[in-house]
Amino acid sequence: MQSRTPTGRAWAALAAGLLGAGIAFAAGAQVKNTLVLGSTNTTSSHYLVSAAMQKAIKAGIPSANVSLIETGASVDNVRRLTRDEIDLGLIATDTAIQAIMGTGPFSGRVVDDLVALYAYDVSVLNVAVTQDSKIATLNDLSGKKINPGIRGSGAELLTRQVFGALGIEPVWAPGTVKDAVEAVQNRQIAGYSKYGPGAGVDATLRELMLGTPMRLLSFDADQQAKVQAAVKGVAFAQIPNVMQGQPPVNAPSVLIVYGTRRSLMNDATAHAIAKAIYDNRQMLIDAWPHLKDFDFRAQALAAEKIGVPLHPGAKRFWESLK
Repeated sequence: MQSRTPTGRAWAALAAGLLGAGIAFAAGAQVKNTLVLGSTNTTSSHYLVSAAMQKAIKAGIPSANVSLIETGASVDNVRRLTRDEIDLGLIATDTAIQAIMGTGPFSGRVVDDLVALYAYDVSVLNVAVTQDSKIATLNDLSGKKINPGIRGSGAELLTRQVFGALGIEPVWAPGTVKDAVEAVQNRQIAGYSKYGPGAGVDATLRELMLGTPMRLLSFDADQQAKVQAAVKGVAFAQIPNVMQGQPPVNAPSVLIVYGTRRSLMNDATAHAIAKAIYDNRQMLIDAWPHLKDFDFRAQALAAEKIGVPLHPGAKRFWESLK
């Protein structure tokens, strides 16, 4: 009886056929035509650049209906991704790492398919207090009322974790950015914490400073070491002197990405989004001039080194750039 076992040549032909089918399937994959971006609070500078991203993605994928929604930022966006409420969202890399590892606010709720599509900024944490509060150091905040950041944001998460690592216990006064500004102006709280774009201060703080003398608080070398030992994905950056009579300060910094879940987005869509952002990056630069020196390719690839994988489709695009 003749054997029906395929020969080596037959196996090769079969494998080639399957590979060809796989390539054809990948090539025929459809880019999603409805995309919902989860951003942050509308009062944040990050919302402004998110609106530019919406336009950039639409320019790169003309057939897509791209919408932008206000959210509570990083932590909230990860949770919305798990509920399939958004397709991609703003996420600080330290928050993303905790979601992937199932730690912090994601304890027992691992999001192990969380991936980045592109990076768009390295943000610093602005811990600002009123000058008339007489608070000069982080330690002085013990027992004082402070807003930790937008509820559900990466800034709130990092602020609470930073002070926990330092053993400093402020009295937390959660709320929106608007709540924080009004409370500072009315002297109901001593200050607040929020991410600023690049190595600078947020637009909200700049406006607040027009009528309320403020002070940024700095992290000394010992405090920096304690924070970095406690929270993965955090570095430190120097904020230039932006307030009269104040020297530069050192503050926690994190890479900010727009991420999704691998199970929510196919490779074709991820590739198209990454390409749209890069090809139309001038729209982002027009919104945030400091991004003119931002290396989109290098920072996207840096996310993986920090601990946040790139979506395979997006990674293919970023690695294709010279």
